[in-house]
Amino acid sequence: MKIDKPKIPMGLTSASFQDVFSNEEPYLGSSVVESSIVESKQIEKVEFYQVVFRNVTFTDVSFRKIELTDVIFENCDLSNVQLIEGSLHRVEFIDCKLIGLNLSDSTLKNVLFTNCNLNLSGFGYGNLKQVSFLTCSLQNADFYECTFSKVQFQQCEINDANFTGTPLKGIDLSSSTFQRLTVAVEDLRGCEVSVEQAVGFATLLGLKIKD
Repeated sequence: MKIDKPKIPMGLTSASFQDVFSNEEPYLGSSVVESSIVESKQIEKVEFYQVVFRNVTFTDVSFRKIELTDVIFENCDLSNVQLIEGSLHRVEFIDCKLIGLNLSDSTLKNVLFTNCNLNLSGFGYGNLKQVSFLTCSLQNADFYECTFSKVQFQQCEINDANFTGTPLKGIDLSSSTFQRLTVAVEDLRGCEVSVEQAVGFATLLGLKIKD
């Protein structure tokens, strides 16, 4: 599946998170923020454009209605960060700790998660288009009543993930592992699963499979 990569120019300026407040509106662009801690920040409608965050830890942070365009997070910790009603376009999360990350009511387009820990993360009521999860842990993740379009789960751990109210037609779960999912039978129509997974779903439906 084709995911448009962030458009990051050469020669980014080194910046600190405090530079966000140097503008009339909270904004940071064409910069790299490295090896720092951002804590106890509650900002609404902050915008990041062409920014690379590398080895940054966010603690007790809420960025409601955030706008991320052409942004990369490398080896960052955004555990329990609140990004409710966010807009993410051409964003990559690489080797990040995202436990409990809250992206409820957000729009994600051309977003890539690679080798990330997304356990207990929340995407409820989100609109995900051209989003790829590669070798990620998504245990107990919440995808309640999401809209999926070209969403990929490749070699992920999705045990106990919640897909209630989210149609999975065209979604390929065959390379991912789970013991149990929360999903309605009608939302499984058109979902691609492995033979072993199909047997598991049949068991959940109360079917008895004979050899």
